[in-house]
Amino acid sequence: MKIYRTEKGIVLEKGQDLYLVKDQDWDEFINDDKLFRKITDLVQDLAPDEQAHDWLANALLPPIANQEVWASGVTYYRSKLGRQEESKDSGGGTFYEMVYQAERPELFMKATGPRVMGHMQQVRIRKDSNWNVPEPELTLLISSSGKILGYTIGNDMSSRSIEGENPLYLPQAKVYDGSTALGPCILVSEEKLPLDTAIKLEIIRDSNLVFSDFITIDQIKRKFIQLVEFLYREYTFPAGAFLMTGTGIVPDHTFTLQSGDKIKIHIDGIGTLINSVA
Repeated sequence: MKIYRTEKGIVLEKGQDLYLVKDQDWDEFINDDKLFRKITDLVQDLAPDEQAHDWLANALLPPIANQEVWASGVTYYRSKLGRQEESKDSGGGTFYEMVYQAERPELFMKATGPRVMGHMQQVRIRKDSNWNVPEPELTLLISSSGKILGYTIGNDMSSRSIEGENPLYLPQAKVYDGSTALGPCILVSEEKLPLDTAIKLEIIRDSNLVFSDFITIDQIKRKFIQLVEFLYREYTFPAGAFLMTGTGIVPDHTFTLQSGDKIKIHIDGIGTLINSVA
C-alpha cells in the first residue's frame, strides 16, 4: 500500500481506492514499526473517499515532516566510475575506489524535512557550478528503531563540478536550497523490493527528451540493512529517517541541467517523481 501526505490529511492507497486518515500527526503516524499492519487495519475500517483524488492532484505535500534525509555514496559500480572520472584531475579518484571496496559505506546528511521538495515542485542548480545533474535514488523510510518500513523516490541534485574539484567539497556539492526532492508517496510493504525493480530517469527540455537511462536495484553493491546499521550506529532519529541508497545513473560531462528542465524519476512499484528546475 501507499501513503501520501496532503494538506487535508494522510491518504492511503490500496488498489484503485483512496482513503483519508484525518487528525493524525505525520511523524507519529509513519514512525511505527508496525506501520504496514496499522494501515492495513485502517483501510478495513474506512470507506473509500472520492475527494482524495483531488487532494493528491492539488494538495500533495512532500512525504516528510521532521525526519532527516541522509544519502549513501558510491553504492553502484557506475557511480564509482563516474566519480573517479569527475575527480581525476584533483587526485581524488582513488578515494572512490577505496570507499566502494571498504566495509564502511559513504554516508552524508542531505537535508532536513522542511528543506525537501515534493512531487511537481522545483529543485535548483547552484549558480556557482557549471555541471549539475539529478541523481535518481531508491530511498528508504526507516523508523527510529532502525527498521525499514517502506520506500520512496529520491532526487539527489548534485553539483559535479564542485565535488570533482575536491572530494572535500561534497557538502557544498550536495547540500543547498532545493537540492533534495522526495515523493510522491511512500510504498509500505513487509516484503523486500524485487531485485529487478527498475529506476528510470528522463530529462525533458523544451518538450524534447534530452536524456534517459535506467538501472535495476540488483546493481547496488551494499545491502540496505548494512547501510541502515552504519547510519544508526552513533546517531539517533527520534522521528525516523529517510536514506537515499545511491545512484547508478550518472550523466557524463557532456550533459548538465538547465533552468526549465523537467526531471522524471520512475521506480517500479512506487510511481513517478516529477520536478522542474528553477
